[in-house]
This record gives sequence, C-alpha cells and structure tokens, in this order.
Amino acid sequence: MSDADRRHQGSMAMPRHGLHPHLAWGPVHRASFGLIYGSILVLSLLMAMDEARDGPFEAAIVLFGSVLAVTLAKIFAEILSHGMETGERILTRKAIGTAWQHSHSTLLVANVPTAIFIVAGLGWLSVPTATGLSQLFCISVLVALGARVGWVIDHSWWLPIAGALFSGSVGVGLAAMKHAIH
Repeated sequence: MSDADRRHQGSMAMPRHGLHPHLAWGPVHRASFGLIYGSILVLSLLMAMDEARDGPFEAAIVLFGSVLAVTLAKIFAEILSHGMETGERILTRKAIGTAWQHSHSTLLVANVPTAIFIVAGLGWLSVPTATGLSQLFCISVLVALGARVGWVIDHSWWLPIAGALFSGSVGVGLAAMKHAIH
C-alpha cells in the first residue's frame, strides 16, 4: 500500500497484522501460550483421572492442584534459567513478577473446570456432565484461539476456520481418548 493510499484511508486503516482499534485482543494475545497450554493440560489431566470413582470434590482438588504445580514449576524454571542466562539475582520482586506474568494464564484455564466439578460436588450436576462441560470449555478455548491465530496471520475467511479446526481437533482428540480409556 502506498503512502498516498494510507493517507486517503485516514485513521480507519488497519495494519495487516495489527489489532482492530475497537477490540481488546492484546491481553488474549499475551496470554495465548498459557491458555493453550492450560487447556491441553486440563484435557490431559481429565483423560487420566477417574473422577467418577474419586468423586467431584477430589477431582476439583486434583485438577486445580496439578495445574498449580505445573504453573509453579514453570515459574521456578523460568526464574532459574533467567538467572543463568543473565547473571541477575533470581529472588527479586521483578523476577518473580515477570515469571508469574508469563505463567499465570496456564492456571486461569483450570478455574472453570475446577468450579464445574465443585458444582457437581454440590449435587447440581452429575460427574459425567461436569467432565463433559470441562472438556467442552477447554475445546472452546482451543477453537477460539486457533481461529484468532488464523485471523492474525491472514485476514481471510479460510485461515481462521482452518486454525479453529486444527486447534479444536487436538482438544477433541484428547477428550475422545478419555472416553476410549475409561
């Protein structure tokens, strides 16, 4: 696009890979690694758990506790590796805050499935329904982020659909393996 074309379009011009001025996608873009990682982690944990045998409250505790442990491990690894790479002190507020900022979105994904299992423990949902809703939530996160990646890469109609199908198929595959195993 020439400079004259950009001036002609005025302030409504959107850069090819930029954010639309009316959408607040910035936080989602920054959190996307953790959201994707967290969704796959939750689906993997659900695949391994026997929540019908253990009960919904134990499932909620194991699910949230496992994701918390992985998140803390990622923070710990990030702090130590940053110290090795830079020679900077590792136990500073800045180092811990930066590591938390990079890792907390992984933990965010576990909140909804944990809450769903707590609701099941209160008797408002059955455990199989809680499992299905948790899987659906994680698959939805993957589909939405896959579509967003497709849109950011190329503002066409087909790449967001392909990204959503690809990302969603990972989640559906993990959910299907759970049902095949149990």
